[in-house]
Amino acid sequence: MEDGSKARLPQVLIYHETKAMEYVHELLKLGHANVAVASTQDEAARLISDAEVLFCWRFPLALLDHAEHVRWIQLMGAGVEDIAASPQVPAQTVITRITGQFGQPIAEYIWAFVLHVVKQVDRFRYQQAETVWRPFATERLAAQTLAVAGIGSIGEEIVRLGRAFQMRVIGLSESGRLSHTVDRHYSSGEWQEFAANADVLVLSLPLTDATREVVNTRILSAMKESAILVNIGRGGLIAENDLIEHMRNRRLRAAILDVFQSEPLPSDSPLWRLPNVFITPHVSGPSSVPDVSRFFFENLRRYMAAQPLEGVVDRDRGY
Repeated sequence: MEDGSKARLPQVLIYHETKAMEYVHELLKLGHANVAVASTQDEAARLISDAEVLFCWRFPLALLDHAEHVRWIQLMGAGVEDIAASPQVPAQTVITRITGQFGQPIAEYIWAFVLHVVKQVDRFRYQQAETVWRPFATERLAAQTLAVAGIGSIGEEIVRLGRAFQMRVIGLSESGRLSHTVDRHYSSGEWQEFAANADVLVLSLPLTDATREVVNTRILSAMKESAILVNIGRGGLIAENDLIEHMRNRRLRAAILDVFQSEPLPSDSPLWRLPNVFITPHVSGPSSVPDVSRFFFENLRRYMAAQPLEGVVDRDRGY
């Protein structure tokens, strides 16, 4: 580190099954040299006992039993549900996640698919293939209601772009910290009313005991048949069997799904074959090695200067 805020460089263990060396090269370029690297469980098992800082993606949780010197775990993504609830992580170990990097690409993903549905792009493409000239009017998003469940850094960007389309925006969150960004804020006890008002309902919540399968038959039945459901949060937010039944009976206009309870989505899942369901392979919020590395490097500078870290996980809340 160039600022010399601490003479001793903490030992960092980088773990990623496929991109570990890319992260090593980025950290070396940024100026941190005291790194070890592992891309398999066996390699991590040999190195974890000497690590003070763990910079990782899907680290084998069982190995944390041997992480007695690890004081800080920086995750390479935004999802934390497995590690936040893991009894293997010592109570004094700080966990941080990446924040502030996923809002824009996720918002672009959402509006690409929502506009595809609302503007009936498939119908135009069909007419083109059949060389049919048949003008028809499509609806506008203006004055429709965007409902965002989970108003964090990602939800805030979704709200911002919804405003650009002149939509009415409502939000649901537990803390209410960003309730001022929406036209009306709902608490977790008002799910049915919240969902009933939605023309586009976006799930951007963390997965916790309180949010697991929160969107089920009760909530789906409260929604308008003309509504669009989008899940870019966690697959476990939706009771998939309830959604499958709902979509088979065309009780929603469309479901746009980037996350699933089991990933990859099994080939025998009925979701693949439902025409009103759009499936993508967890790509809405791509991360880049340089961006993630810079976030970690800045947090590492803070750690060495005994300053508060960015993206600290509240383990009691699970996010």
